Amino acid sequence: MEIKLRFQRLSADALIPTYATEDAAGADLYALPGEPITIPAGETRLIHTGVALEIPKGYGGFIYARSGLATKKGLAPANKVGVIDADYRGEIMVALHNHAAEARTVEGGERIAQIVFAPVARALWEEADSLSDTARAEGGFGSTGKK
Repeated sequence: MEIKLRFQRLSADALIPTYATEDAAGADLYALPGEPITIPAGETRLIHTGVALEIPKGYGGFIYARSGLATKKGLAPANKVGVIDADYRGEIMVALHNHAAEARTVEGGERIAQIVFAPVARALWEEADSLSDTARAEGGFGSTGKK
């Protein structure tokens, strides 16, 4: 499935998001080329991409960690999953958190996260006095693995 997605470079140096393989779910987002950014251990820095998107109505953009960056450098989005609404037209930025014990540096042009586009359903809220019964009922955290 493909969607047409308009984008704007906010900087002449900005790198367009790219899919690493034909079947990749997420497109890689790149740090805006320029000065390296050092993120001290346990801290978060906002990384600019220099790109703005026009996400189609009915879709959302979801920013996830890149597995290599997270496992090798300890860098991942601070909010775990970033959500970009279809009506947002500003620069795509990634709040990278350093989970490592020492400072890490993000180079200009480095792949920093990935963005996945997916349809989004909006709820039509309907208040009820009770909800339908299920086998699980109110079983919560860890309840489905018990026998």
